[in-house]
Amino acid sequence: MPILHIVVLALIQGITEFLPISSSGHLVLVPIFTGWPDQGLILDVAVHVGTLGAVMIYFWRDVLGMINGLLLALRGRSDPYARMAGLIILATIPVIVAGYALSKFGTGNLRSITLIAWTTLGFGIVLWITDKAGMTLRRIDHLGIGDGLIIGFAQVLALVPGTSRSGITMSAARMLGMERTEAARFSMLLSIPTIIGAGTLSGLELYKSGDARLTSDALLAAGLSFLTALIAIALLMTWLKRASFTPFVIYRILLGCGLLGVSYGYLG
Repeated sequence: MPILHIVVLALIQGITEFLPISSSGHLVLVPIFTGWPDQGLILDVAVHVGTLGAVMIYFWRDVLGMINGLLLALRGRSDPYARMAGLIILATIPVIVAGYALSKFGTGNLRSITLIAWTTLGFGIVLWITDKAGMTLRRIDHLGIGDGLIIGFAQVLALVPGTSRSGITMSAARMLGMERTEAARFSMLLSIPTIIGAGTLSGLELYKSGDARLTSDALLAAGLSFLTALIAIALLMTWLKRASFTPFVIYRILLGCGLLGVSYGYLG
């Protein structure tokens, strides 16, 4: 595979995975506008591993805390991190069920540029509304079972390209009154089981295909996606400490309108 193709895919995945602008939507657009062929399962698994590594490194205290909390819970001891882990597991269940159902019906009709344009625009506006209307009083410690399910069901919408998994879960969290940094933190921690699940399924498909070999392309893609995702997470968390989601909303509106122009023949 050409080095430029690998670099572009890895950078797009790394930058957009945790920003509220839809990584899947951007990746679908790459072959549409470049004419490049599908990158294949090896690259898919590689970039997922890279972004997974980034979020686990950045939130290593939470990750270790949840692992230890679950071990304490197994021994009958209460721990706030065990509660956090329980909420993340609970919020992950809806997308697992919906993703399995969707895999049985196929996703070909969900990858059109018109649909991506509307979801990019529409859910960008949803992010703006929830960010402006939501209070900033609650932290992850304040979430209950109902809150976890609301965010979990919101995550199901991200199965449609252009919605943005991080964007829709942050929107739901803001609607529930969570602080911006806490909304982003919970969204990114929620991505861990989701990415593990998606990466595992792709890895099994890769293994069954008989092409499960480690290549320099995969290593480069994983490394680049890891570095760019780590930088993107750090910048987003720093930004949200003193500002809002508005720049991402503006970007989504501009991108969505541009894609609509292309889709309906007004541009290009």
